Amino acid sequence: MQKVYLDNAATTQVRDEVIAKMQEALANCYGNPSSTHSFGRSAKTAVEKTRKTIAKILNALPSEIIFTSGGTEADNMILRCAVRDLGVKTIITSKIEHHAVLHTAEELEKEYNISLRFVDLDENGNPKIEHLKKLLDSDDSKKLVSLMHVNNEIGNIIDIQAIGELCKENGALFHSDTVQSVGHYPWDVQNTPIDFFTAAAHKFHGPKGIGFAFIRKNSGLKPMIFGGSQERGYRAGTEPFHNIVGLEEAFVQAYDNLDEEIRFTKELKRYFVEKIKQEIPDVCFNGLSEDLDKSTYTLANVRLPFDKQKALMLLFHLDIKGIACSKGSACQSGSNMGSHVLNEILSGEELDKPSLRFSFSMYNTKEEIDYTIGVLKEFAES
Repeated sequence: MQKVYLDNAATTQVRDEVIAKMQEALANCYGNPSSTHSFGRSAKTAVEKTRKTIAKILNALPSEIIFTSGGTEADNMILRCAVRDLGVKTIITSKIEHHAVLHTAEELEKEYNISLRFVDLDENGNPKIEHLKKLLDSDDSKKLVSLMHVNNEIGNIIDIQAIGELCKENGALFHSDTVQSVGHYPWDVQNTPIDFFTAAAHKFHGPKGIGFAFIRKNSGLKPMIFGGSQERGYRAGTEPFHNIVGLEEAFVQAYDNLDEEIRFTKELKRYFVEKIKQEIPDVCFNGLSEDLDKSTYTLANVRLPFDKQKALMLLFHLDIKGIACSKGSACQSGSNMGSHVLNEILSGEELDKPSLRFSFSMYNTKEEIDYTIGVLKEFAES
């Protein structure tokens, strides 16, 4: 059976170079980075080298890069500490954010009695800037805006520069979940008006269980996890050295090959969009995912012209044909509630049709797309 992996927005294949680096670290550099002997110093040196490497590529300061277990922890840390330490009384976000942001904000509303406000969305799922301006002007409370750069389900790209500047003009802090963006787009934090953002290595061909938070210098945030003094005191706990060097290798490879991989993957998406419209003419695209400029080049979210009964077997059929894709985000796979993103932007009639997210990487081929769309067409005609 042919195997086709088109769920790269959930997680990516680990690069061979990353695996080799991690194996070397596990075998030869096993000291605790907090130990003062030579084994520990070697590990500590490599951790700090990774921090400097990431900072240089992002045009950040090394002290602004804090290693975490991934995007969810980083989002939680930033939002919670902003409320606890910086006097944030209002969080402004949208209803199509990742649940790492939404659920955290909802808990903070209960725990700290903050005001939780949602910016209106247009028909494609983009935040309405005029409504965001009104929310920022609504009162004098200390505000934090949290809007993701690239939506993990429909792929929409927000104008992070414009939103950041609007927040700055209004004295609001700006956080963005950039898990689907870092490693796929260039960043220059010195010229981007943003206070906090997050990344996860497994979204750009690195290991799971490691990521980082960008926390602007002199932010005023204090630790969320207490114990040791690791990570500038922000996050106690022995550093997962093998994961950190894996993160570094994945990050360097991503940015060394960025232009080439954008061209390759964007062409794959263009081919997918054209081919599926040709073979299944009544297909629709959710959000702006058909647009090669207004959505990320790494994914397309399609709505297929199948009835409810037929839709029940769709993912199962694709799976037995060896095709991996997603009904929503992987984080939603155990839920019967459906996609909270699509629930916000689609009508009831549109929600009755099955939607699938196909996400691409440099490891995919046009032949795999031909096979996948062929299976979908066969299913449609059966």
